[in-house]
Amino acid sequence: MAGIEIDDTTADTLQALADAAGLPLDAYLAQVAEEKRRERALADGAEIFRRVTGDPETVAAFDAEYGGPSSPARASQAA
Repeated sequence: MAGIEIDDTTADTLQALADAAGLPLDAYLAQVAEEKRRERALADGAEIFRRVTGDPETVAAFDAEYGGPSSPARASQAA
């Protein structure tokens, strides 16, 4: 791995994981990095969602602008 020094045990483990995935090591590490970026983005999005939906004023403003969720009784009558 260019410019990165890791111990032999870690290198062997990473190579075994890449082999099991049927990928060259560099492609496997790129895939893992992309998966970790997606996980981080989802975690960040979830945190923002919790903050926004936890604020009653924000929820009320959203409902006023876009309409709140329909009640279950109304939804079943429409169906």
